[in-house]
Amino acid sequence: MLTLPNILTLSRILAVPLLAALLWWPHWQLGYALAFALYCLMGITDYFDGMLARSSGAVSRLGIFLDPIADKIMIAAVILVLTAKGVFTGPHVGDLHVVAGLIILVREIAVSGLREFLGGLQVSVPVSKLAKWKTTFQLVSLGALILGGALPAMEWIHLSGLVFLWAAAILTLVTGWDYLRVGLRHMD
Repeated sequence: MLTLPNILTLSRILAVPLLAALLWWPHWQLGYALAFALYCLMGITDYFDGMLARSSGAVSRLGIFLDPIADKIMIAAVILVLTAKGVFTGPHVGDLHVVAGLIILVREIAVSGLREFLGGLQVSVPVSKLAKWKTTFQLVSLGALILGGALPAMEWIHLSGLVFLWAAAILTLVTGWDYLRVGLRHMD
């Protein structure tokens, strides 16, 4: 049960409190640099746990269960801490960028619930290419916002993170609607 892919997935979950702690002090540039390195390492382990599981035939129910949870925990923790520490602010709209983070969190919870509901009906909803792009934009946006805290003199990094955050939020709405349409077909 504790295969290498599952250990990598569990390591991502266990690293979330450390990631959140490093992000807690928004003006601690070294902390944000360490958080960025940890965030990248977590992303790399996400890639490798799936690849290793598939290539070695070690895909397990535990891994199928834990992998999406690990991703959601990491994304939610980063969004919540960065919001709490005022990182989701920018020119022209101030802290309205929090809305983009809220859209992402609401969609993640709703789609998880929908997948659970449909799973009980034995209906599978495959991940679309657009949903993979949504995830990529989320990861890039949060990574840029973390890196922007490590390099505050390079304001364009922070601004890029906010742009990617909104792109992720828009894709989140589109893909969330796609999943909801599939789910509505199976509801009374």
